[in-house]
Amino acid sequence: MEATQGTAHLVKVCPISELPPGTLKGIEFEGRRILAANIDGKIYAHDGTCTHEEADLSNGFIIGDRVVCPLHLSQFDLKTGEAVTSPAVEPLKNYKVKIEGPDVYVEVD
Repeated sequence: MEATQGTAHLVKVCPISELPPGTLKGIEFEGRRILAANIDGKIYAHDGTCTHEEADLSNGFIIGDRVVCPLHLSQFDLKTGEAVTSPAVEPLKNYKVKIEGPDVYVEVD
């Protein structure tokens, strides 16, 4: 499901019940990967592609508040998108998250 909001699109990620604390959910929208993560009950969203080698971060795993890339083990802070460990050095793009009813949406421009 998608709704247009100005020049941005609200893209449905999943029902919030499918994203419990400590989990990741990846989706694709118009050829780009988007990663949503639930850290201690708060949902964050970022580009879902590692900035080092373009691996799909939804295939990674969470340690604390970081996602670990499945390819070369780069880590990104899921609250800020910052690259925390090498080999990645570029941060992930952040997306605004909206909870509407039982569903999680991200605002994609």
